[in-house]
This record gives sequence, structure tokens and C-alpha cells, in this order.
Amino acid sequence: MRLVIARCSVDYAGRLTAHLPSAPRLILVKADGSVSIHADDRAYKPLNWMSPPCTLKEGSDENDSVWTVINKAGEKLIITMEEILHDSSHELGVDPGLIKDGVEAHLQELLADRIETLGEGYSLIRREYPTAIGPVDILCRDADGATVAVEIKRRGEIDGVEQLTRYLELLNRDPHLAPVKGVFAAQEIKPQARVLATDRGIGCVVLDYNAMRGIEDDKLRLF
Repeated sequence: MRLVIARCSVDYAGRLTAHLPSAPRLILVKADGSVSIHADDRAYKPLNWMSPPCTLKEGSDENDSVWTVINKAGEKLIITMEEILHDSSHELGVDPGLIKDGVEAHLQELLADRIETLGEGYSLIRREYPTAIGPVDILCRDADGATVAVEIKRRGEIDGVEQLTRYLELLNRDPHLAPVKGVFAAQEIKPQARVLATDRGIGCVVLDYNAMRGIEDDKLRLF
């Protein structure tokens, strides 16, 4: 990751135009190619950004202090540097991913044990199925034998759908698994997350944690 603190102005040209006047800002250039512009007064949300895949060109024929970021749609983020106050690069390595809280971890355990909660005929392949970008909570098969990747959250929001989308893109490259469908499972699913999931062909399942905990275990029974 590259961190640049600079006094700069920023112009965005694409489906609409936007201008940020000159001010000190933090510019993040990540290994995935994304570039985001941050101020010091709005938590994590950037002022403007360009998602990958995109290319960054530092300098132009007319001005060496102009950075131009272009995405695959041809949209441009133009950063005009006036003064660079800090410029450093750091190798963060592979991120282990978000460690789930106790409820999410228990939901995963319960759902794996009661995989038929997702539908009749479902069978478990494994929990924490490893991928290059982190483990998929549950990998299973439906009644037709199709592979299904399940992402489990306590509260289902858009970022969870995005996370599952990335897993699906990767899993569907494996000819032994493809085609892979997705299921977004949570105790509560926000309306925006449900709309996005539906648009991407991802199923949604609301999990009743207390009911799942209260299911009588009939796997080992003496009477």
C-alpha cells in the first residue's frame, strides 16, 4: 500500500463530473489498483475513489505533478499535486480476513450441522473452504448436486454481498466446482443488501439463531 499526503485538487470525469478544491488530503494506492482520496473529517469514507481494475499514470506531457487514474469504463480521476508532504509504501502481505464474533462463528457451526436449513437435499462439503482471498464460510451442494457457497453474517449488509461476490468469481474459475451459486445468510438482511444480492443472482436466507440453537439433536439418541 502506498500512502501519500499532499496538498492537491481532484477532478472526476465520467458519468458525472466532480471537483475537490485544493486542500491537504490522504491518497491511498492499494495493491489491487484502487485509488482513494481521504479527508480527516469523515471516518472511513473517501471523498472520491476509483475501483479496480484501473491504471495510474503519474505525470503528463504538460505537467509532471498531475496523476491520472483511468478505469475500464474510461472514467478519469485527475489529481493535481501542489505539494507532497509524505510519500511511503508498505507491504502488508496477505490479510487473514475478518475474524467473526462468537455469534457468527456459532451460526456457521449450527448451519453446517443443520445444512438442510438451506433446503431439502442440501449436503455439506466443508466449513471454512480455503481460497486465495480467504475462507468461504460454508461450501455445500444443493439437491441437484450444484455447488453452493454460503456467506454468514450476524447482520447482512452490502459489504457482505460484495465479499460473497468476490468468492463466487474466484470459485467459478475452478472447473471442479463451477458453476457455483451463492447464498447470503444472516440473522437480519438489510433491504439494500437484499436488492444487490438479488440483482447478482445470490439467494438470501434469514437465520433464526435461537431456533437453530433450540433444535433438538437427534443424531445421537439412546431412546
